Amino acid sequence: MALFTKDIQTMDDLYTHALQDIYYAEQQIVKALPKMIGKTTSPALKTAFESHLEESKTHVSRLEQAFELLGQKAKGATCPAIDGIIKEANEVAGDIGDPKVLDAALAFAAQGVEHYEITRYGSLIAWSRELNHPEVAALLQQTLAEEKAADQKLTDLAENGLNKAA
Repeated sequence: MALFTKDIQTMDDLYTHALQDIYYAEQQIVKALPKMIGKTTSPALKTAFESHLEESKTHVSRLEQAFELLGQKAKGATCPAIDGIIKEANEVAGDIGDPKVLDAALAFAAQGVEHYEITRYGSLIAWSRELNHPEVAALLQQTLAEEKAADQKLTDLAENGLNKAA
């Protein structure tokens, strides 16, 4: 299986594909977070997941704005990477009986998602600037800042309680 389709010939094609990839990813994250919220027993982790669910819905809206600014219809391209990260999170969570260990595993899984998003948004911001789409770069920069903050929140929760409790 090729990483990208044959339709990608130019940097503009790659840029559009990457936007479609992260749009799909954000939509999958919005679907996955309620399940994670339901599994956690940590009130602090639950609050963090609930907050990030709302942010993720905003990220979807921002991406729709980005597509609009580019004169394109918002659509997703299946992202095997995020599908795999979410599948792994579900499998790990399904195998853990101890709720404290489960909370640590959920934070771990969520950080995998955040790190994926951080890399994608970082590249998309650079490409937006290179392709002279400063308005899109500004939208994506807001999202990147929120993704980094969510990652830091998860690190703080893990290091200041979840890991020790597990």
